[in-house]
Amino acid sequence: MIELFKLVRLPTTQKIRKVIKILEILEAECVAVPSGLPYSAVSLSCDSFYIEGLCTHLASMYPSDSVITAAIETYISALRAETLTAGDYRVLFNTLRHALYRQSGVQPSEWDLIAPGLRYGTDAPAPYSAIPEFGAAVLKPGAAANSTALHPETQTGEPSAALPVMRPFYPGVYVYAEDIRAPFNLGSIFRTAEAFGAEKLLLSEGCVSPEQPRAQRSAMGCTHFLPWEYCSLESLPADLPVFALETGGTPITSFSFPKHGIVLLGSEELGLSAEALKRVSAGIVSIPMKGIKASLNVAVAFGILMQCWIASLKDAVLDKSC
Repeated sequence: MIELFKLVRLPTTQKIRKVIKILEILEAECVAVPSGLPYSAVSLSCDSFYIEGLCTHLASMYPSDSVITAAIETYISALRAETLTAGDYRVLFNTLRHALYRQSGVQPSEWDLIAPGLRYGTDAPAPYSAIPEFGAAVLKPGAAANSTALHPETQTGEPSAALPVMRPFYPGVYVYAEDIRAPFNLGSIFRTAEAFGAEKLLLSEGCVSPEQPRAQRSAMGCTHFLPWEYCSLESLPADLPVFALETGGTPITSFSFPKHGIVLLGSEELGLSAEALKRVSAGIVSIPMKGIKASLNVAVAFGILMQCWIASLKDAVLDKSC
């Protein structure tokens, strides 16, 4: 591994490529170690002084990047408090790696992701307005749901000059995607959420941009119809119950889905963060699997969940409770 004093003197573009590769190696070295063990249990290619020096340099390069700053501050705090775990190490390396991809204008391919036990490869949009009487959004054809292209006439109930597109949805059905890295996965989540009638999709800052071309292709235009915005965990709507799609929870066939709520989806590599799981108030739902791998792509798992959730809501509608 390149010595730190040599690394910091490299031209910026070359340096970032080197740092991304270093972080990828370090993260891969964390995969085989249970996340709850102390960080000293991880056999890394460098020592903690190297990592701390690397973090300090990255913080000085990108002082206004809130994702990089928060990740480094969390790491330093846990290190000083002697509570740092192997899982904390992996979260740090993963977060910094994807933040550097974003800073350099590069989008990683699916095979650049590192899953447990396996190597494979804008500004926040404006709030969305719906018509509560109909539970449907009115858009000009081709207008983005997160833009100012919404007809002011249709928001006041007046007829629009252009033929509007009525988008039916289930009020109070929200999806929160935390750090979804692959454009294909995020686009698929948009498409599935829109198809099943979610009201809104909320994204963490660590998600790939929905405007990324591969995300746009897999979304099949749904980023223009499904309202979305960037949102922190602290800013989630306080009046809605929160549940999580994660392992170790209630089987999906016996889970009691809320009539209104927010489902949390975790990243392909890390799953949901500890901070996200602390927000859960309505339980954790899991999909039972029997295969050798017993693993599903996050977008596929989300599709299974949405079918079950919406099926429970259809029963509620028939009972006139929605």
